[in-house]
Amino acid sequence: MMYVDFRLLRGFTFLLLLLLLMSCKAKKSVTAAGTTGGSVSFTAAQAELINAAAADKPMRVFKINNRADSLLLRKQCSDVVPDPNDPILQRFVGRLYSTVRDSISLGVGIAAPQVGILRNIIWVQRFDKPDFPFEVYLNPKIVKYTDLKQDCPEGCLSVPDYRATTKTRAYAVLLEYDKLDGSHHTEMIEDFTAVIFQHEIDHLNGILFLDRL
Repeated sequence: MMYVDFRLLRGFTFLLLLLLLMSCKAKKSVTAAGTTGGSVSFTAAQAELINAAAADKPMRVFKINNRADSLLLRKQCSDVVPDPNDPILQRFVGRLYSTVRDSISLGVGIAAPQVGILRNIIWVQRFDKPDFPFEVYLNPKIVKYTDLKQDCPEGCLSVPDYRATTKTRAYAVLLEYDKLDGSHHTEMIEDFTAVIFQHEIDHLNGILFLDRL
């Protein structure tokens, strides 16, 4: 029979339990960060919808003449975490771009809720830059509008076969946004490109351009 020091055994058991708890906590943190397939930016249902096809495949555009679609289009979005290592975010950004450039759509801008994802992400064609590039913006917010307004003919991928002229759009806006690399920016946008930003950011708040007429 071997002699056992029970005080030493209790101390060893406590240390072992502490190490196990720390290990569990670390695993949860890794999953939350998205490095093991999870994502802090998207729910499981959203991730499933995004992962249903490759990044170059367009998604279905939600329309106001469909009741279920119209209810979602009226909801407000949540912020997204700009994590360049999040594969779900990368795929969604690609699919959203593929949607706005799809031959069926061919828009100048699109917002995440228009494809059923309630997250603050938009693509905008920058007509104020050389070659009119498309750029993606995370968590865009307009922090200031000019008093000067402009009339602008508008249409919407979610409002089929209808165009009208809005008269309440600001000529210029002061915009804050995040990029995919996590950097934060502030920028003044003017003229028609400012209208596109106002239109797409309205979508993030459940507002359609029809509400601005």
